Amino acid sequence: MAQLKLGDMAPDFELVDQNGKKVKLSDFKGRKLLLYFYPKANTPGCTTQACSVRDAQGDFANIGIAAVGISPDRPEQQKKFDEKYGLGFPLLSDTDHAVADAYGVWGEKSMYGKKYEGIIRSSFFIDEDGKILQAWYKVSPKDTVPKAREAL
Repeated sequence: MAQLKLGDMAPDFELVDQNGKKVKLSDFKGRKLLLYFYPKANTPGCTTQACSVRDAQGDFANIGIAAVGISPDRPEQQKKFDEKYGLGFPLLSDTDHAVADAYGVWGEKSMYGKKYEGIIRSSFFIDEDGKILQAWYKVSPKDTVPKAREAL
């Protein structure tokens, strides 16, 4: 799948969050959005990433930036993750990985020599009109927020 780059239109989406609410990209029109994809709720790297986004929420909100996480987890799993760590931002369920495909973040991975398909941890900074300002593929969990801050 081709990677998105500066100036590309962010692929539209409509997914269900951890509370069963439908969330669309257009809901964020007029605001900047930090959109990040993570492989699996309640795993160490994903927890590090989500908690760093949670901790930056106050700063982001003050300058008009929203944050959204997307993974292939079901909404019930997302809800438990949100409640366990008090995340407080939308965690969207992309069980068929159609949105991950559209963003170029679903692909071959390898663990202990075994190859499989999954989310390639990535984040995107999207402007008020839905255009990509920055795209970070294969981002480290701890680098999601710092890279977004650098982009400002």
